[in-house]
Amino acid sequence: MSLRNEQIQKLESEAFEVLIIGGGINGSVAAAALSSRGVKTALIDRKDFGSETSQSSSNLIWGGIKYLEGLEFKLVRELCRSRNQLIRAYPSSIREIRFFTNLDKGFRFPALFIYLGSLIYWFIGNCFTRPPKLLSKKSINHLEPVVNTEKSIGGIEYSDAYLVEHDTRFVFQFIRRSLKAGCAAANYIESLGSEQQEDKTWLTKVRDTQTGKEWKVRSKIVINACGPFVDFQNSLSQQKGKHRHVFSKGIHLVVPRLTEIERVLTFFADDGRLFFAIPMGNRTVIGTTDNRVTEPETEVTDEDRRFVLENINKRVNLKQPLEEKDILSERWGVRPLVLETDQVDLNSDWTKLSRKHAIDTDPEFRHISIYGGKLTDCLNIGEELCQEVSKMGITLPHPEITWFGEPEAKRRQEFLNQASEFELDSPFHQSPNETKAECLWRRYGEEAFELLEMIRQDSSLSKPLFPEAENLLCEIHLIAKKEMIVSLADLLRRRTRLALLFHHDFLKNSKNLKEAASIIFGKQTENQWSEYF
Repeated sequence: MSLRNEQIQKLESEAFEVLIIGGGINGSVAAAALSSRGVKTALIDRKDFGSETSQSSSNLIWGGIKYLEGLEFKLVRELCRSRNQLIRAYPSSIREIRFFTNLDKGFRFPALFIYLGSLIYWFIGNCFTRPPKLLSKKSINHLEPVVNTEKSIGGIEYSDAYLVEHDTRFVFQFIRRSLKAGCAAANYIESLGSEQQEDKTWLTKVRDTQTGKEWKVRSKIVINACGPFVDFQNSLSQQKGKHRHVFSKGIHLVVPRLTEIERVLTFFADDGRLFFAIPMGNRTVIGTTDNRVTEPETEVTDEDRRFVLENINKRVNLKQPLEEKDILSERWGVRPLVLETDQVDLNSDWTKLSRKHAIDTDPEFRHISIYGGKLTDCLNIGEELCQEVSKMGITLPHPEITWFGEPEAKRRQEFLNQASEFELDSPFHQSPNETKAECLWRRYGEEAFELLEMIRQDSSLSKPLFPEAENLLCEIHLIAKKEMIVSLADLLRRRTRLALLFHHDFLKNSKNLKEAASIIFGKQTENQWSEYF
């Protein structure tokens, strides 16, 4: 029986203390925190884990330096502390990175003023990272010649952090931890609404979107972690929170690497908003837009592409300006921004809304809704939910247990020592100083030992999926066994990042990739291939 079918069987046959609806970053940390502390927990998502907003981030883990302009010192302090905690807890996955900011003539503040702001930011963050620097036009030209300094008044360099891999791989770390702690978690299980019974328990009607089968899941508490769809989910269950969402669309374009230096290039776009060029292996991710939209589902438009390409071409020196043909892939999604239910939504001010989160609790109905949230803040959300669930009468048998973080350093070293026995190679490295074994440890943690055992039994599994790929064949076998793949998009977009790193047509024509996909899909490979491409 597949892992997903095992989890569905648990959802059908057992009652739970907490049911979490939504498997993005908010839902996955909730599941990891509660199940690790001994709460009988279930988690469902109508699509794949992390397949909405959580797969469309900039991959940045940052304290929100831009919120200083709005004097949101408390929020910046909380986000910086969360960033520092994540860097300590996930040293393989989250690393400090320098942000290199160029300022042009006419900018609303002088470079020295921005530098002083970066110093305040550094102090608010407990001086945890390397200190900021004030940059002259000359130093920018020397350190990063790709930056166009024709109109420059200087700039600054400061530190935040980023996800070395990608956001959905990070989300799945929490899914993996919750499964190990006994959580019943399944993707492609849709909530059709929840009803509270006379004994105060909830019955949530669910449907397996792959088979059409419907049943009801019993739980004492329901947590709505549906991200931008939280209001819709609440309407199905006749719940009304104290908050609501407005939506900002963000898009990123992935192009060949613009600079070899491992730093984030930061600019201010023509409309004055922050604009990034972020490293992703030997690719660069450019964006983002910040456009008001009324619905949580969106797409990249021609206007979006023009905006990103025009802004980056003005700000970097390339032999040839970037054109649409240079775009390898695109990312898009909405940011769910939090307003109080009765708060007036002023279109002129909505872009100043911070990316804070809010947790609405209804003790009488034992119902919780999570509004907003971001990768940087995820551990706080997990801790807050443990507190709220406890207040509603659910006992946490292991309240002090640490439910996040990588395995201890000696286990990592043990894996690296064992991996040194094998020839592990891939032409696509995250950074020149990182070995393939270190990549595997980052992606799979303790489960990476299983990869070595596979290679011991069949040395051909140490080869990449196709000559240019960063993933090895053994990874596909492990993913097929343990990561609940339902569609080709799950494999190419979320369990790996192949769909981000390579052009759509390149992947479509890869016979090696199709053969690898058959390991997971078997006789359904042709159908999956046709549907995706």
